[in-house]
Amino acid sequence: AKEGILIKGGEALETAHKVNTVVFDKTGTLTKGKPEVTDIFSFTKESEVLKFAGMIEKNSEHPLADAIVNKVKEKRIKLGKLTNFKAIPGHGVKAKFKSKIILLGNRKLMKDNKISVNKFENKIKELEEQGKTVVILSVNKKVIGLIAVADTIKDSARETVRRLQRMKKQVYMITGDNERTAKAIAKQLGINYVLAEVLPEGKANEIKKLQSRKRIVAMIGDGINDSPALAQADVGIAIGSGTDVAIETGDIVLIRNDLRDVVTAIDLSNYTIKKIKQNLFWAFVYNTAGIPIAAGVLYPFTGFLLNPVIAALAMAFSSVSVVSNSLVMKSYKPKKIRLQY
Repeated sequence: AKEGILIKGGEALETAHKVNTVVFDKTGTLTKGKPEVTDIFSFTKESEVLKFAGMIEKNSEHPLADAIVNKVKEKRIKLGKLTNFKAIPGHGVKAKFKSKIILLGNRKLMKDNKISVNKFENKIKELEEQGKTVVILSVNKKVIGLIAVADTIKDSARETVRRLQRMKKQVYMITGDNERTAKAIAKQLGINYVLAEVLPEGKANEIKKLQSRKRIVAMIGDGINDSPALAQADVGIAIGSGTDVAIETGDIVLIRNDLRDVVTAIDLSNYTIKKIKQNLFWAFVYNTAGIPIAAGVLYPFTGFLLNPVIAALAMAFSSVSVVSNSLVMKSYKPKKIRLQY
């Protein structure tokens, strides 16, 4: 706890050192979770694109929605009232404004509603290759604009990934973003394994698949959508700035919202197991040597019997040495990971 790591039980502490696969959620975990609108491509008036996007997104709880709403506020665009609002997890949002049906989301949402985006595919790909998430806006089944949103990678993310890879851990990134955007962000972080286009309910299944390949998995996340995956993982690590549900579900909580503490938690587990093994060794050494002598194994040859006083002292010394060795843990200092830009 002094190091900003809350460990809820001994099992998590004992399991963490065995972890060989670390899965990071993207939004809010590897990134700051405060995306900003970077590009707007309108096929009508830009103010109209922002107006429709702002109206529909002000009802959404997705981090991307905040970015669009903030952009609308910055432009001081007045918004109307919608009806029939519906959030479609992993796809986008849908609503009605007067007689107009508004859709805002990804390609899947457009495809499900039989809206073609082929004409804009090159522009969408170009933005995605820059690591940006593109949302498509349509009104009455006609695409009227594209909005690109980008999130900032946390300062500690790159060095944390690098350190885990040096520790021979496989590092994965899991996200609902399309594969092109996900790979662009993963490349910036140095992550080789990407699980993209995963719906919120599919995250736990992806963890199960890794476990079925005999991988011992740690999942790091911060949102409500990450909770099932945190529960499914061998060790669930929740970010302290995340949702209450995620924090409640996680076995380990990083209070300081610093990803470098993932490395510290694994290192602390290694250190703890090392101490447990040392304590077991010394306890067995005393008993293995003392019990046969006390039973008289030397008596036929030397006439020596172990005095009960010596036996009592040996037992006491065994306890003192084990407790003293454990108390040395109070001086534990995690290896500091310097940020590299």
